[in-house]
Order: sequence, then structure tokens, then C-alpha cells
Amino acid sequence: MSTQQQAVKTSRREELLAIAAELFAQRGFRNTTVRDIADAAGILSGSLYHHFDSKESMVDEILDSFQTELFRKYEEVVSSDLGVRAKFEAIIRISFEAIHDNHSEVAIYQNDAAYLVEFDRFGYLNERNLRMRRIWVGLLEEGVRSGTFRPDLDAEVVYRFIRDTVWVAVRWYRPDGDLSAHDVAEQYLSILLDGIAARRRPIKKSG
Repeated sequence: MSTQQQAVKTSRREELLAIAAELFAQRGFRNTTVRDIADAAGILSGSLYHHFDSKESMVDEILDSFQTELFRKYEEVVSSDLGVRAKFEAIIRISFEAIHDNHSEVAIYQNDAAYLVEFDRFGYLNERNLRMRRIWVGLLEEGVRSGTFRPDLDAEVVYRFIRDTVWVAVRWYRPDGDLSAHDVAEQYLSILLDGIAARRRPIKKSG
């Protein structure tokens, strides 16, 4: 296969994955069939199998690629020389950017992760959920130790509150809406940090 042919094949795979991601996000993984994806792509179901052996393979690639990049960004922040508050803010901003840039992927995870983890091939989703907990709880505990956050915080409870509050935003946030991911992140940070920081934090407007 020539370089040009390989590029065309790669591009087609990415196009099919984007179509599948949108359908999984809208209808749910279980309610979306291979035929639905093929119809949306304007091809026969058999043609889809030239690229993927199942819809499970498709959602696997969609979620794995998205989460790999998300955690790369998280780890970059954690290993940086930023202070703990700046790291915490960066993690929240990255999460909202992910909701903006990977809206379908986040929706799929929120809607279908509990079902997918019943299958061995998706066991890594549980592992990454624990990895996210370690990162976020670690920053909260570091903030308490350093005096940046209130000493009476229960890091586990705060983590669960922030995690659920941030990621559930995928249900109402629209990438083409009036609010940017930056605007929403700044609003959330203002609310969160007014509750755990000593002084009020002004909201920074985009643009």
C-alpha cells in the first residue's frame, strides 16, 4: 500500500470513528447498530468491517484515544513547577476543554462507561477512573497540607463533588453555544475556590 493510499485509509477510519462517536453520544452505545453507523456514513455494513471488526472496537478506540490525550495533559500539569492552586485550576480548565473538544467522547463515557466496564476489554476504564481520583485527590490533599485550601476539607468528598459537577456539564454544555469552555471553567473555578480559598477570586472573561 502506497503512502497516499495509507493516508486515505487513515482519514476514512477517522471519519468513521467521528460518525460513530456522534451516534453513540446521541443514541447510546447499546442502541446504536453497525448498520446505523454504516447508513450515516453512506456505505454498506459490510464495508464498515473492512475498517473495524465490531462497534465495540470502534468505541474502544474512541475512548482510549481521548483518555490517553486527556491524561497526558493532566500529567504534564502535575509534573510542572506550578503551585498547587495553579495546578488545580489547570486541571479544571483541561477538563472543560475536553468537554468542548471531545464532546461526544465525554458523553459516551458518562452514559455508557458503567455498561462497558462489564466487559474485560474495557477494564482500563476503571483503572483510569482510579488514576483520575489519585490526581485530583492528590492535589486537594497537597493544597490542604500547604495551607492553600481549608484544613477541614475532606479531599475524597470534595473530589467526588468536583468530578461529578464538572463532567456532568457535558449534558448541557454545547460547543457552539454562547459560552466558551473557558468561560464555563472560570465560572466553576470561581464558585469552587470561593468555597475553599481564603479570598474571593475574580472571574476572568474570555476575549
